[in-house]
Amino acid sequence: MMRCTVKGIDKKKLSRAWLAFKFYGINVVFVSFITGLFAGVVITFYTICTSYGEQYSRQLYDLLRQNPAFIPLLFVGLFAGALAIGTLVKFVPMIRGSGIPQIEGACRGKFPFNWYVTLCSMFAASLACVFLGLAAGSEGPSIEMGGCVGEGTGRILRRPYMIRRLQIAGGASAGFAVAFNAPVTGMIFALEEAFKSFSPVVFVSASVSVITALAVRTGIRAAFGFEIGSAFEGFVFTPLGWDGYLFVALAALIVALAAVAFYYSVQGAKKLFKKITFFKGVGKFTIPFVLSGAFGLITVYAMGGGHNFIHAISTGGTGNFQGLSVLGAGFLVSLLIIVVLRYILMTLYMACGVPCGVFIPMLAVGAGLGALLSALFVQAGMDGAYCDYIIIICMSVFFTTFVRAPITGLFMVFELTGQFANPLPALLGVVIASLVAEVCRLEPGYENNLHAFIRDEGFAGREKTVRVSVAVRPGSLADGGKINKIIWPSNGLVVAVRGEDGSSIIPSGGTKLQAGQVLDFECTAVDEQEVLDYLYTIVGKQRNE
Repeated sequence: MMRCTVKGIDKKKLSRAWLAFKFYGINVVFVSFITGLFAGVVITFYTICTSYGEQYSRQLYDLLRQNPAFIPLLFVGLFAGALAIGTLVKFVPMIRGSGIPQIEGACRGKFPFNWYVTLCSMFAASLACVFLGLAAGSEGPSIEMGGCVGEGTGRILRRPYMIRRLQIAGGASAGFAVAFNAPVTGMIFALEEAFKSFSPVVFVSASVSVITALAVRTGIRAAFGFEIGSAFEGFVFTPLGWDGYLFVALAALIVALAAVAFYYSVQGAKKLFKKITFFKGVGKFTIPFVLSGAFGLITVYAMGGGHNFIHAISTGGTGNFQGLSVLGAGFLVSLLIIVVLRYILMTLYMACGVPCGVFIPMLAVGAGLGALLSALFVQAGMDGAYCDYIIIICMSVFFTTFVRAPITGLFMVFELTGQFANPLPALLGVVIASLVAEVCRLEPGYENNLHAFIRDEGFAGREKTVRVSVAVRPGSLADGGKINKIIWPSNGLVVAVRGEDGSSIIPSGGTKLQAGQVLDFECTAVDEQEVLDYLYTIVGKQRNE
């Protein structure tokens, strides 16, 4: 039977093209643009506030060092702040820790959350941690708040279930990109860590949100006279000789093992914190807060996210470390003290659930270990020009071992420094990190925290296997489309296709769907109706349904 055409245009194909544009162009591109727009505004102003917060806290601690009589007031303030923030975390558990595991779970549909309460609570709590002088970064909260903006955009615009989940991932990627000024790493984060899927629609959604958010960031920072550049521009990568690769491999192995120790330190500290019950469990927050104050009085490099510390150990490609001293000690001893202090604080923050960023602080520990090893390698005969590259590689190795996100870790090396040449040493470091994590059978750090959150908050068991049947309507997006070309709900599969004559087949990715067929779809989800609502946008929905 001949299809009806108008001047050579197939009406059915034209209709499907319009539906595809409506589904992908409007639901994905336009909504992602709105998400990126608002995420760019919120996260840019948040990062500006945290930069002022770090400056304020450093000035306050400097003043206290000069006037020790007022130090007790600092600890009174830290104690009160710990109880206040701990109480807020108890009432809004979505802001526990950096918030990254929670937002990953939300974008995978593991649990619902109140986006505006989470956004406002994380903004206030994490900013308070920065002002109090904790070794807190802005990157983790930026990721969660970006995800909250994405969820809010989807709900305000009344988008279906799966589109809202895309916006959470896209918003989180935008938050990452704005905090680091790293668009590619932000997009890869959405694919590798948030959705754990390399779907084209996830890529498009994250890309649009990231590009828009960075454009907003650039405009706002330029208007207020702030710098616009890579996070760690002072590092210079020198091409490595064959001996340099040996030093990279050795450094990567040592730092990866240190990250394994960090992982188990966090798990052990979690068990200890569960035994602390005073002030109804809120009192446990006083331990990391008070220790942060004590460590901040020892050295300014134990405060803040770690940008200043990482910049301080760059050599500009010369291999000459200088200007870093703690309590009058030499460089190596000072560096060791800073790394140990930050290592302890990161362990306590992650185990206790302090609502602050640990992303950059974790990178700072890896960079510090890299600087320590580089200084020792130089004494053993290594060319000092290799130091900067090894420091950044070790930063990535520590992250990759703990988070188990090697592609994000690899791209991070180049985008955060603006140095895009000679990727082989960084690849070697990331491969070693991945192998060590695999041999030690580490569960990805954020995944472990997500599972703990689901268990502790009673979300375990909410997901169930959902099997629904839907009919393909004439002129719908599915009519005439192949299964592998359609974006289905995540963790789902078309398990059977039944024809109008009663026949049934087990489909493959290349199976072409036709109007009148009935699809049996199976997935894991919390709400069956949300799955149906999304499927109806693909297969069409009659008025009486």
